[in-house]
Amino acid sequence: MSVHATTETTSESEIIAQAETALSDIADIRSEIGNVIFGQEDVIQNAIVSILSGGHALLVGVPGLAKTKLVDTLGTVLGLDSGRIQFTPDLMPADILGSEVLEEDEDGKRHFRFVKGPIFTQLLMADEINRASPRTQSALLQSMQEYHVTVAGKHYDLPAPFHVLATQNPLEQEGTYPLPEAQLDRFLMQIDISYPQIEAERQILLDTTGMNAAVAKPVISSTRLQELQTLVRRMPVPESVVEAILELVRAARPGTGTETTDRHVAWGPGPRASQSLMLCARARALYQGRYAPSVDDVRALAEPILQHRMALTFAARAEGMTVPTVIAGLVGTLE
Repeated sequence: MSVHATTETTSESEIIAQAETALSDIADIRSEIGNVIFGQEDVIQNAIVSILSGGHALLVGVPGLAKTKLVDTLGTVLGLDSGRIQFTPDLMPADILGSEVLEEDEDGKRHFRFVKGPIFTQLLMADEINRASPRTQSALLQSMQEYHVTVAGKHYDLPAPFHVLATQNPLEQEGTYPLPEAQLDRFLMQIDISYPQIEAERQILLDTTGMNAAVAKPVISSTRLQELQTLVRRMPVPESVVEAILELVRAARPGTGTETTDRHVAWGPGPRASQSLMLCARARALYQGRYAPSVDDVRALAEPILQHRMALTFAARAEGMTVPTVIAGLVGTLE
C-alpha cells in the first residue's frame, strides 16, 4: 500500500509513539464529555474531529438540543478560554471585533485605545449565528480564515488556537438569514443535530433535573491540544484515501461528467472541501484509535463536509431532491 508522504521529518516510529499517547488523551476527552452530554455520539465525534483538525464547525438543529452545552463542555474539557456571542438582527461588527475609544491621560493628551471584543478568545461560541445580518457575518470572515482582525487599519492577532463553533437554527424558522457561501466554506463541517433517542432522553431527564447535575472538568490544556493538531497533520495518508477524496469532491461539481451532479447540482465544493476531508479523515482515525485513515473515514465524513458547500438547482428542489441524497449517491460509487 503506497502512502502519501508528509512534509515533516518526524519518523514513523515517533509518530506512532505520539499517537499512542494521543489515543489515551482522546479517550479521556470522550469519557469526560460523555458524563455531561448524553447520546449524540456522532455529534460529539464530529465536533472533536473539527477541533483536532484545527477548524471551525457549524452546529445545525432546532433550539433545545444541547448545542450550547456541548460547546461549553468542549471548552472546559479541552482547556480553552471560551467566549460567547448571542447573534441578533441588530448586532454590529464592532460588537464582535471591538472598537477604539478616545481616552485622555493625566497630561490632557487624547489618544485612541483599542478595546477588544468577545472574538478574542480561543473557543468562540457564535450562538444562533444566522440571526445576524450579512454585514455582521462578514466581520467573522477574516478572523476565521486569517486568525486576526483589522480595526482602524491595524492588525490584531487572535489567541491560538482559535476555533469558532457556531449554532444555526434551521432556515425555515422565522428571523433567520442564509449565511454567505464564502462564510459557509470557512466552516470545516456542518454537524446536523437531531432529537435524542428515547434512552438518551430518559438519562437527560434523570441526570439534569436533580441537585447533582454532572459538571465537566478539564482534561488537557490548550498547549496539548495544539500538539494533537500538529500530530493530525503529520499522520500518513494511504494513496487510496487521497484518490477517494479527489474522486468524491470532483464528482460533486457540475460539469465533471457525473450525470446526477450535472442534472441536480447548481454549484459544488471547491478545493477547500478536499483539504477538509484530508484533515478530518486523519483526525477521525485518531479519534477512533487508528494510526491512519481509510476510505471508510471519507465515506463517513462526506455529508458533514460537503453538504454546506453544495447547492441544488431549482428543478432538483422542485423534484424533492436534497443535498444529502446527492452526496449519498456519490459516496456509493467509491471503491
